[in-house]
Amino acid sequence: MRNPFRVRRALTPTARVRRLRRRITVLFALTSAAGLVAMAALAVRSDGVRWREQLDQAMSADTNWALGLLETDEDGRLDTEVLLDNAGTACPPLFLLAVPSASSVPDTPDAAGGLVVEHAPGRPCLTVSAASVRQAAATAVRADEPRSRDARTVDGEPVRMFALPFYPPDAEEDALPQGALVTVADASAQRADHRRLTWVVTGGCALLVLLSAGVGHLLSGRAVRPALEVLDRQEAFLTDAAHDLRTPAASLRTLAETALRGETDSTDVHRRTLRLAETMGTLVDGLLTRARLMSGTAPLAVEPLRLDQLVEAVAEDAATEGQRVAVRAPGAVVVAADPDLVRRAVANLVGNALVHGHLPGERAQVEVTVGGEGATATVTVEDAGPGLPPEVAGALFDRFRSGSGSTGLGLSIASWVAHAHGGSLTAEPGRRGGARFVLRLPAGGPPSDG
Repeated sequence: MRNPFRVRRALTPTARVRRLRRRITVLFALTSAAGLVAMAALAVRSDGVRWREQLDQAMSADTNWALGLLETDEDGRLDTEVLLDNAGTACPPLFLLAVPSASSVPDTPDAAGGLVVEHAPGRPCLTVSAASVRQAAATAVRADEPRSRDARTVDGEPVRMFALPFYPPDAEEDALPQGALVTVADASAQRADHRRLTWVVTGGCALLVLLSAGVGHLLSGRAVRPALEVLDRQEAFLTDAAHDLRTPAASLRTLAETALRGETDSTDVHRRTLRLAETMGTLVDGLLTRARLMSGTAPLAVEPLRLDQLVEAVAEDAATEGQRVAVRAPGAVVVAADPDLVRRAVANLVGNALVHGHLPGERAQVEVTVGGEGATATVTVEDAGPGLPPEVAGALFDRFRSGSGSTGLGLSIASWVAHAHGGSLTAEPGRRGGARFVLRLPAGGPPSDG
C-alpha cells in the first residue's frame, strides 16, 4: 500500500534543467519519428500503387489486343478461332468467360456461377483457381468496367488478375456486357521489390530517428547550457559567500560575547571589531566583483589608460609602515582597459605579495615592474617570500586555493580581470626565491567579444 505521508524529494534546479533537456530530446525524437513514419508510409503506399498500376497497364494492353481478335458468328455466339490461332493464351494465362443470357448477369460479387468459361488455357504458366477467375470476371461484368485485383496461385505465389468486360457487336450504349476476358500476371518480383523497399525505408527511418535523437540531445544541451552555467555561477557565489563570511562572522560573534562578559578592554574590542568589519567589507566587495565578472554583468568600461601611473598609485596606497613597494616603470605604458578592474587586479596582486611574500619575522619587500613587450603590456609583481607551494601551483588562481589559509579570491579576481581583457595572469618562481606574478594585457585593448 502506498504511503500517503511519503514526502516527495524536491529536485535541485540543476536536476530540473537536466530533466528538461531529456524531455526536449524525447520530444524532438518523437516529432522527427512522426514525420518520418508518415513519409515512410506514404512512400511505401505510393510504391505499392505504382507497381500495381504498371502491371494493370501491361495486362490491359494484352487484354485489349486479345479482345480485338475475338469474333462472333451470325447467331451472336462467340468465335475464339482467330484468337486461339493468333495469340498464345497460356503465358500469361488468358481466360474467356461469357454470360449465357442478359438475365443471368450476376448482381453480387459472389454470384459468379452465372458465367460460362468459353476458353481456359490448357497448361498455363500460372495456375489459379477457377473460383478466383470467375470472381474477377463477375466483378468486372457487374461493375461494367475493367477491374483488377490481387490473388494467389494454387501454390500460394502472388499474382495480379485483370478482367475486361466485352460487348456484342453493334451493341447500344446501355447494352449489358456479353462476358469478360481475364488475364493473370506474376507479381512475385514486384512484391519482392516492394518488400525490399519497405525494409529499406523502415531501417532508414529507424536510423534517422536515432540520428535525430542524437542531434536533439546535442541541440538541447546547447540550449540549456547557459542555464546550467548560470546555476553553476550562482552555486559558486553562494559557496564563496558562505565560505568567506563564516570565519569573520564567527570571530565577530565571539568578540561580542567576550565584550558582554567584560573579559576584555573596550578599546581592544573596538579595534578588533573595526578590523573584522573591514575584512568582511573587503570580502563582500571581492565576492560581488567576482560574481559580476563571472555572470558578465560587469561590462568593461574601456578607455585609454596609463598603466604605469595606475600601478604607482596602487603601490603608494598599499605601502604600509615597515613594508616597501618599489615600482619600476622605464617609460609610459598605455593600454585600453577598464581602470577600475585593472586597479583591483593590480591591488590584489600587490596585497597578496605584501601579506604572503615575506619570511616569518621579516618585512615584505615587493618589486613591481611595468613594461611592454610588443603588443603586450606587463605588470610584474615579485616578492622575497617562501615561494609558491608545489601542491597548489597548478590551481593557484582557483577560489579557496591560495595555499596560505586565505580565501584565494584576490588572485582569482585578478585572473578573471586579465582574461576579460584578453590577457593572462601567470605565476612563476622569482629571482629572490619568492613568487613572481606576471599580468599581461593587450596594448590595443580587449577583443571585441571580451
